[in-house]
Amino acid sequence: METDPTRMCELLVDLLDVDIRGVEGEHRGPLTIHFECRRKIESCPERGVVARVKDRHQVSLVDLPMNGRATRIVWHQRRFFCPDPGCSTGSWSEVDTRIAFPRHLVTDRAGRWLTRQIGKCGRSVQKIADELGRDWHTVNDALLRYGEALVEALGLDETLFVREGEFRRQRFCTSIVDVGSGQLLDIVPGRDRKAPTTWLQSRTYHCRFNVDYATLDLSDPYRKVFNDAVPWATQIADPFHVVRIANQKIDECRRRVQNKVFGHRGHKNDPLYRARRLLTIAPERLSENGQEKLVGLLSAGDRRNQVAACYNDKEAVRELYTVPDYGLAEQWIDELIRDMNDPSWPVEVRSLGRTLKRWRNQIIAWHRAHFINAPTEAVILWSAQRRVVDVAWGCRGRCRGHVLWSASLTSTT
Repeated sequence: METDPTRMCELLVDLLDVDIRGVEGEHRGPLTIHFECRRKIESCPERGVVARVKDRHQVSLVDLPMNGRATRIVWHQRRFFCPDPGCSTGSWSEVDTRIAFPRHLVTDRAGRWLTRQIGKCGRSVQKIADELGRDWHTVNDALLRYGEALVEALGLDETLFVREGEFRRQRFCTSIVDVGSGQLLDIVPGRDRKAPTTWLQSRTYHCRFNVDYATLDLSDPYRKVFNDAVPWATQIADPFHVVRIANQKIDECRRRVQNKVFGHRGHKNDPLYRARRLLTIAPERLSENGQEKLVGLLSAGDRRNQVAACYNDKEAVRELYTVPDYGLAEQWIDELIRDMNDPSWPVEVRSLGRTLKRWRNQIIAWHRAHFINAPTEAVILWSAQRRVVDVAWGCRGRCRGHVLWSASLTSTT
């Protein structure tokens, strides 16, 4: 148990390496806590010599409420200067990002807290501002900064925005989503790499550097976006889209064999046409009658077992996502790629093998971090977000940000 009054104050304030200088406030009223850092004097970044203290200035920061009382902390920051007359650095202020980042009006812990309260819990900016005892603009500015900086996994996906003109020309837009929280960050025009790359590069370096993972749906333009804007992020191919491509290859093979064997497109009594749904269903979801029906239809319509070969390879791709170990997943996909390149396999199987080879690293990255692009799809497909897209497209600044926040909150409830 701590009995030293100074140390007890430090524990209550809960900031590292600080000395409490004093507290202002009345009973049940707002609190103001004065403190200074007790870290060693810094060295000049240019000359490397020990700097000297020039003066102190007070920096007022919004902090978390203490015992239900709005709290503000005042940091008595030291300003340093280099004693070397030939140094061009001039003076600078001490920085401790554990307390607050430069030019921020809230402490780091308060910024993270209010972002989670608004983004995850759905509380309004004004309610948080009332609880902190500050104005709406201070909380909103912190929200916009920390709402970007807390993004760990980023997802991109396109959606049809509008059909315009006499010929109903399609216009697409790209949604940029925080995959971890399902938060819609912004909407940019087009589905190429130009607009998303410009958007990401306009973010602060701290915001982009915090992105560790990037999810995508086997789109070459979006892969180029991540390579240019966040090259350090681990790209993850969405499992749903990987399996969907395997199902598409089955359908292409079935149609080719249908035309070759029967000389026409599938009719309702043709065995391969009747098997089209069963081929896309996982074997464990088929009943015994369904499995017997599938085997019989393939025997009747797939005499050279080409469709069956595509079906088996599709199931091998699905089984990849049941492998718990990353190293075993690498061996699995490498063996699949080698096996599918055999010239004796149908052309669709070889095409699938080339796709797996081109996206190998992104596919097996799922086994390191189980992020998927489903939150991005959810934000896009949700009907409420469809209405919000039209509103957010013409908005700018704070209004645009809050429209996007409302879309994400609606899509996750």
